[in-house]
Amino acid sequence: MTAKILDGNELAKTARAELQAEVAELQSKHGVVPGLAVVIVGDDPASMSYVRGKRKAAAEVGIHSQESKFDADLPQVELIAEIERLNADPGVHGILVQLPLPGDLDEEAVLNAVDPDKDADGLHPVNLGRLMRGQEGFLPCTPHGVQQILQRSGIDVAGKHVVIVGRSSLVGKPLANMLTMKATGANATVTLCHTGTTDLAYHTRQADVLVVVTGFRNTVTADMVKEGVVVIDVGVNQVEDASRKRGYRLVGDVDFDAVKEVASAITPVPGGVGPWTITMLLFNTVQAAKRSNQLD
Repeated sequence: MTAKILDGNELAKTARAELQAEVAELQSKHGVVPGLAVVIVGDDPASMSYVRGKRKAAAEVGIHSQESKFDADLPQVELIAEIERLNADPGVHGILVQLPLPGDLDEEAVLNAVDPDKDADGLHPVNLGRLMRGQEGFLPCTPHGVQQILQRSGIDVAGKHVVIVGRSSLVGKPLANMLTMKATGANATVTLCHTGTTDLAYHTRQADVLVVVTGFRNTVTADMVKEGVVVIDVGVNQVEDASRKRGYRLVGDVDFDAVKEVASAITPVPGGVGPWTITMLLFNTVQAAKRSNQLD
């Protein structure tokens, strides 16, 4: 068996076309242009690359994007003042603070300053609490992207055993809550594994759907999965590669070449989950624009 490759780029392309049509309708019928504000502190190269990708994606679907860029030595009080200014701006529907923040800036305090109703990342404690209670709110972008990949690939998790390796508040824990909800694209039985899990391979072999998000290459190898499993690899790791112009290549947390010979479907890295994180950021921004104008 060789796994079907779940092409995140192609799936996300369809979703962005849907968003583009939705944004065009908002503008033509209601005069509303969704607005996304990105707050950047410092000049971390990876962060700047991500921001350029978000800017391009926003433009493609018709979202107005703006950036508030500051030097790395910006005092925290000034950063929070900028967030409060954006909270009060009616033309800004979604706010994203680009992480990581440099120096001694308190990420938790900064993120908590964002209005929950403009939380484009879906990571404000209020929105995570809404998720826990099954209430309407903004879903975290990467977990929502994982769910969308499964749904749009025709993979129904209802009644299935989903094993998630990684308990971060960014992906693992929110995804576990999302997939256990009694809702479309969910209703699964979920096991959440982590660094303290005894005999990880025992648990991963039970999975009908396996999601891996640890930040370590080859966390899951072919002997750790059962035949026919669906594998979603969320990890991104750099591996030295002298044949590449930049001197490295990107790989996931799963031994892709070996596991794809056992799995029924698998996401590649890059080009799997990655495109969906930005897509769901745009989705949240559009939803925020609709809700703020009572169009939802």
